[in-house]
Amino acid sequence: MTYTIENYKQFLYAVIEMMEKEKDYLSELDRKLGDGDHGVTMSIGWQAVKEKLDNELQNERDGGEISKVVAKTFLNAVGSSVGPLYATGFLRGSKVLKGKTEFNHSELLDFWIAFGDGIKERGQAEVGDKTMIDTIQPFIQSLREKREDQSFSEIFDQALVSAENGMLSTKEMISKKGRSSRLGERSKGFLDPGATSIYFILECFQKSLFSVT
Repeated sequence: MTYTIENYKQFLYAVIEMMEKEKDYLSELDRKLGDGDHGVTMSIGWQAVKEKLDNELQNERDGGEISKVVAKTFLNAVGSSVGPLYATGFLRGSKVLKGKTEFNHSELLDFWIAFGDGIKERGQAEVGDKTMIDTIQPFIQSLREKREDQSFSEIFDQALVSAENGMLSTKEMISKKGRSSRLGERSKGFLDPGATSIYFILECFQKSLFSVT
């Protein structure tokens, strides 16, 4: 399986489209726990990325350069705490894709592990804190437990199930980080918006694999 630079760009466009579709839902989740602006914040960040894809990156063929621009653009557009998290993830991933226009099985694995590790290290949260780490940590752990006889799609599918289970688990958690931690027991009963949006992004990547031959 070879994943091309065009597949990667289409994945990013799919994320942009998805964020517009899910913007209100993500903000509604955030209204239960925080400022109520998570969907709007993600939309602003990804619309800024769209501007770069449509113009500056239209003819860019280096996967690492695209990832770096996505990281810096998202960080500059988003003033909230989520900006540095995604920026770190994409910057770490850019090192894996640097100078490449096609990505093999191992490079895709390394990209997502680097992406997830970057978010986890920058976020300084743990599983159980009711954050996006509850989605991303099980995801990268599953990727690391791959078997040699599995295709990348199979490995990613399994990791996505782990990510979904992690996201769903946040519903019954008490928030331990950020503004929502002030709610104590009242933060139970709602999915964490950050855990949900990162799951949606991973799901977009899974769908982008369908077009790969």
